[in-house]
Amino acid sequence: MVALVLLLASLVACGGGPDGARAEVQSLLDRRARALLDGDAAAHARTGTRAGYDNLRAVPLAEWSYRVTSVHRTGDTATADADLSYRVDGYDPSPVTTARTLRLSRDSDGRWSVDADRPAGSSGQQLWDQGRVRAVRGGGSLVLGVGQSDDRLRDYARLADRAVPAVSDAWGRRWFRHLVVLVPTSLQGMAGLLNSPASSYRGIAAVTTGETGAGERAPADRIIVNPDAFGLLGDSGRQVVLTHEATHVATRAHTSASTPLWLSEGFADWIGYRDGARTPAQAAPELARAVARGDIPEALPADDDFGFSGDAEGLARAYESGWTACRLIADRWGEDRLRAFYRAVGAHDRREGAVEQALRDVLGTTHADFTAQWRDHLRSELG
Repeated sequence: MVALVLLLASLVACGGGPDGARAEVQSLLDRRARALLDGDAAAHARTGTRAGYDNLRAVPLAEWSYRVTSVHRTGDTATADADLSYRVDGYDPSPVTTARTLRLSRDSDGRWSVDADRPAGSSGQQLWDQGRVRAVRGGGSLVLGVGQSDDRLRDYARLADRAVPAVSDAWGRRWFRHLVVLVPTSLQGMAGLLNSPASSYRGIAAVTTGETGAGERAPADRIIVNPDAFGLLGDSGRQVVLTHEATHVATRAHTSASTPLWLSEGFADWIGYRDGARTPAQAAPELARAVARGDIPEALPADDDFGFSGDAEGLARAYESGWTACRLIADRWGEDRLRAFYRAVGAHDRREGAVEQALRDVLGTTHADFTAQWRDHLRSELG
């Protein structure tokens, strides 16, 4: 019994207990974070593997910190779960937080070091997990890429820089007006960032990640490009895509669980096409073909219609339906009312009744009347 007590005391004294190991790992990761922010390669190397350090050097970081949530130790090795919070200098109003899993080992002197730092199973990769990041700054954008040339990243920056004033002109200037665009090597890289199968995004040129309903302090959005699909677009199509995604960034604080996808996606398309020269039939070709067949939708699309299920034509019709509905509001009630309608729907405390109340309060109409007007609009514009 005395020997057992002495052994336990020895374990606690050297940090062998779970709380002691967790404190030691937290201290290690604090030093590692400081070294990264300071650009001190030697100090970073003293905390373990250099993997990731070089990949991150081009990213202008204002904050980088870990919060250890658990440590699972087996002898002189351990696995730590931690929340990584980071903020890109000048582009993130609030930190982005992502879950990480770290493998660690302890040397004969009792010092822990990091052997690997990877995304947790439930989290997507970060861009630097895929290779060395290159960075190009635009006037209101930061484009980060892996496996991309500086010239290619500058092309994205030009598109993003044109998107920012276009969105501000249509939506207003009360948003952060800075974009972070991530350009991985391929569709597979995009899927890794989103922690989803690549098949879910084949043919999708870009998506925007973000947290709805979090207000002004929501973590910064990321526009994630699928370079395979994006590269197939012409210049005007690429601009529409970047302006569409920038709209999601601008409207995030007013987009909530009450906002149906036909409104959020349709509004983003409305701003994307607003300054272009495309006719309604050119902007909504799948819906135009359906109308020409006499197949006019009975109702606005449900959220499920926007799923990346492999039905490309059905997905296109859903987006085009949302766009035509927003275009109808802008044409018939005016752009100010369209903006007010968007905000009113997002401000509702639940999905049920949100659109109906905003139609009544902002547009002075009912859901049934609006749907009928939208169907007539399709006949006149696309028939």
